[in-house]
Amino acid sequence: MFLKGEGNVNSQEIARLDDILQQHDYNSTLLIAIMQDIQKVYHYLPEEALCYIARKLNLSEAKIYGVATFYENFSLEPKGKYVIKICDGTACHVRKSVPILEEFRGMLGLSKEKTTTDDMLFTVETVSCLGACGLAPVCTVNDHVHPSMTPDKARALIEELKEEAANEN
Repeated sequence: MFLKGEGNVNSQEIARLDDILQQHDYNSTLLIAIMQDIQKVYHYLPEEALCYIARKLNLSEAKIYGVATFYENFSLEPKGKYVIKICDGTACHVRKSVPILEEFRGMLGLSKEKTTTDDMLFTVETVSCLGACGLAPVCTVNDHVHPSMTPDKARALIEELKEEAANEN
């Protein structure tokens, strides 16, 4: 994991970033794909990683940050291992997505202001639409769609994810 301050990027992280850059042939026209791959690894775009790829791709840091802040899918803030997105579009909202959101937040001790658990296991966000209106109400966990959600299903999903995380350690 990245330490604060660009000077503290360790050799393991540099090797990981170099692997991603190499997979894209250090091609600056593939910047978005490179940033997507970095975000897959860290669940956000660490400042140190962005500064490093800017140097390696001969791009300004301003250009890199411009791309990172333009696209809504990129995050400059650390996120949990499991990113839960609850749809609050019209179809989901009228089919009671708010109680599902409240259940996730309640179980995880989160709020509108605090979206990530202290152990960095869960991040809960709302989105305007997930494009699965026929399956409403919907949430995703790391982009895997969970249709016809209810507060009970939300509780079971959290328990399942906690168990999965415990088994990985």
